[in-house]
Amino acid sequence: MEIKRDNYLNKLRRSRHNGMIKIVTGLRRSGKSYLLFKLFYDALLRDGVAPHCIQRIAMDDVRNEHLLNPVELVETVEKNLIPDRMNYILLDEVQMVRNFTGALNTLLRMENVDIYVTGSNSKFLSSDVATEFRGRGDEIHLYSLSFAEFSSFSGNDLHKNWKDYVLFGGLPQVVLQNEEEAKVRYLQNLYRSVYIKDLKERHKINKESQFEDIVKIMASNIGSPCNPTKLSNTFQSVTKESLHSSTIHTFLNYLEDAFLIEKVTRYDVKGKKHVGALSKYYFSDIGLRNAILNFRQQEESHIMENIIFNELKSRGFNVNVGIVEVRERQGDSLLKKQFEVDFVANKDSRRFYIQSALEIPDQRKMQQESASLRNIQDAFKKIIIVRNDFRPWYNEDGILILSLYDFLLNPASLDL
Repeated sequence: MEIKRDNYLNKLRRSRHNGMIKIVTGLRRSGKSYLLFKLFYDALLRDGVAPHCIQRIAMDDVRNEHLLNPVELVETVEKNLIPDRMNYILLDEVQMVRNFTGALNTLLRMENVDIYVTGSNSKFLSSDVATEFRGRGDEIHLYSLSFAEFSSFSGNDLHKNWKDYVLFGGLPQVVLQNEEEAKVRYLQNLYRSVYIKDLKERHKINKESQFEDIVKIMASNIGSPCNPTKLSNTFQSVTKESLHSSTIHTFLNYLEDAFLIEKVTRYDVKGKKHVGALSKYYFSDIGLRNAILNFRQQEESHIMENIIFNELKSRGFNVNVGIVEVRERQGDSLLKKQFEVDFVANKDSRRFYIQSALEIPDQRKMQQESASLRNIQDAFKKIIIVRNDFRPWYNEDGILILSLYDFLLNPASLDL
């Protein structure tokens, strides 16, 4: 059975012939090769493109090792071009090519080519690469299966899907496994034999045990405000060893580079400025996060927050953590008090302030969850997402109370 990724496929189809290099980035094993080599390839055929006008080259295939030489790659592609026709060049894991930016810029100069590539690290997102491509790189970031994609494939009821998704995440190969034991084994092997091994070798990490300890600390504290200094203190408390904050900063960069985690900065809503003291980190796939911790520490409230973040990012939102500062009078003094908004989501001219709440059993909890939103004076929509299944409604403060399932399954739910 085919797993559909229509959101990303449509982005690729809309980007055809735009004169740019289409760069599909994302977590390893998130389905980039499948998207490009299967789904997009089939779409091109359905649109009437002749097979001999499509070149598919996997750079991690040993039979293509000679093509890691950029000159060999360019000459091979050029030799197989069909004259007077548009040629589609699909290159998988192109970052393996030596001087891949030079090779891609050379291909881009050819008049009858449309270029699509995949890559598994954030070299594609660096300012240097943007400069090399002269603004002609069009990035499409692929996430693990969303809950909607997962649900459309699994065929189970809503609550069973949520239970499985919270535990095993949305990597396609995990979803295709039938047995829970097989899912656990796949995720643990993937983490150890692919991610950890690759990161240690690529960055020549000599503090191996400390690096793995930091990964576990990050997995244990998803959604918690932190910075390298704070993490250094936590590391010493947990392991009884010291690790300098600069080393931790480097380790976090490695994890971001591999798309394992994503950093979210804080934003002062009233002051309209970014606050750099502390940040939050979320995992790109919750199943991998759980595998790092051997499937312990299943705090559903934190996991739900992580999943909401990933959903917002997959829909193309820029996301920050919101800080709302208010002054409250106590006696003759005015005291500063700070509230946090889980997510400030921006896209084009739209903005949403979003709180995540596992449940709201009573009015006291409603007041607690809505406190930060009630202290925001602008006209952008305020939303509380709650796990329970119910119809959307507005409370007396004009805040939309939205079921988690409505949010995840309905792409237009924020506009209700």
